[in-house]
Amino acid sequence: MLKFDFKTYAKNFYLTEEYNYLYAKKDAYIKMLKENSMTGWMRPIEREVVEDIKETANQIKKDFDCLVVIGIGGSFLGSYAFHSLFKQYFNDHSFEVIYAGTTLSSKYLDELLSYLRNKNFCINVISKSGTTMETTITYKVLKDLLKRKYSKEEIQRRIIITTDKEKGALHDEAKEEGYKTFEIPNDIGGRYSFMTPAHLLPLALNYDLEEIVDGYYDGKRLVDVAFEYAVTRRLLFSRRKYVENYCVYEENMLPFTEWLKQLFGETEGKNGVGIYPTSSLHTRDLHSLGQFVQEGNKILFETFIKVANSDNYIDYKGKDLQEINNIVLDSVARAHFKGGVPCLEIEMSECNIENITALIYFFMLSAAFSGFLFGANPFDQPGVEVYKQEVRESLGK
Repeated sequence: MLKFDFKTYAKNFYLTEEYNYLYAKKDAYIKMLKENSMTGWMRPIEREVVEDIKETANQIKKDFDCLVVIGIGGSFLGSYAFHSLFKQYFNDHSFEVIYAGTTLSSKYLDELLSYLRNKNFCINVISKSGTTMETTITYKVLKDLLKRKYSKEEIQRRIIITTDKEKGALHDEAKEEGYKTFEIPNDIGGRYSFMTPAHLLPLALNYDLEEIVDGYYDGKRLVDVAFEYAVTRRLLFSRRKYVENYCVYEENMLPFTEWLKQLFGETEGKNGVGIYPTSSLHTRDLHSLGQFVQEGNKILFETFIKVANSDNYIDYKGKDLQEINNIVLDSVARAHFKGGVPCLEIEMSECNIENITALIYFFMLSAAFSGFLFGANPFDQPGVEVYKQEVRESLGK
């Protein structure tokens, strides 16, 4: 179960009339969203695709020891964040999935190669364009390792390509070499691509795909509260609250906030406006950033993601440590609110697949609505290309 509270510690920062004015436009914005050409993520995924993913995942688990996912940004953050939420901190026994292609660090890549030399691994390269620099470099280096170890026929079954349906360098290579392929639909952008093979294939190695799919589409029921969240954020921005700090109280939830940063940062950050997304891990960061939040520049608001219950019980003086953690969360929200910082709260009854997948859909709805409320196209990211062009020119290409 999910609960949302966007008023208790925020409504004093804007006028009720302002909220009612924007919220009354909900139906118009829902219509605008449904009519947009980049909303394939709202469409039910085809059953044949789900079955293909499950069959491929079963084959991977049968034939290999680990999967190396090569991708960056929207090509990896969804499944990486999801898997981080549920894997064990220590002695994790899930099927090994390594996420690579997220850095140009020679140290990381060299150590990855050393680790993989004696591993029975396969690769899933994910890039819609097929030209992403970090992905391209990492893929070439790992493919060279495969070439030193295996025949062409053996390499063919160790490479899986997830890319555009009709064009691109990876699309052409897969066709020429006979690699297994999955498609990213043309009407789904990277940061909205959770319900595509880009994320579902890595997740199918360790999780019930049917449960993920069902939970995700159950998030459709949250459209009203998703618009409420978007409206509240927009009103806080109008009060010079330019930064949103996602606060989590479990370390394995930090990667989920990285996914949120891309989702909202790329969706809103255009035309000189938008809310800057950042995140904090509590209680750790209360001992470093808490002073600034409480008494510093009032440019931010916070969104707390709370987990009400946990299967792990630690007793401390007759109280469950999870209960103490949530007492701290509630106390921090009250303290920061008293210090002039609006605080929003999203509560999960527990951190399970049903709640997380519905929450993913909720956040994607909210991000899309937020883009519209800022007068931006929620589904493009033209600014990302500027640095890429600079890099190309610097490299002489």
